Amino acid sequence: MIHLEWEDNETIKKIECVHADAEKFIVHNKLTPGKQYEVKNETDEFYFIIDNSNRIGGFYKDYFKEIT
Repeated sequence: MIHLEWEDNETIKKIECVHADAEKFIVHNKLTPGKQYEVKNETDEFYFIIDNSNRIGGFYKDYFKEIT
């Protein structure tokens, strides 16, 4: 149950949401285009961030761009 502690993890990097137009899922109430989010965990396909509900959520990487 390691995912229960991700909210307390250090931030890996920052990303910016570029769109919230999902084909299958509703994400427009959890992500705001143009807003920056802190990545708490990452896989090949997903970023795990603290979303607009102030909880950890996993989202496809194509919703974001990395901030350098």
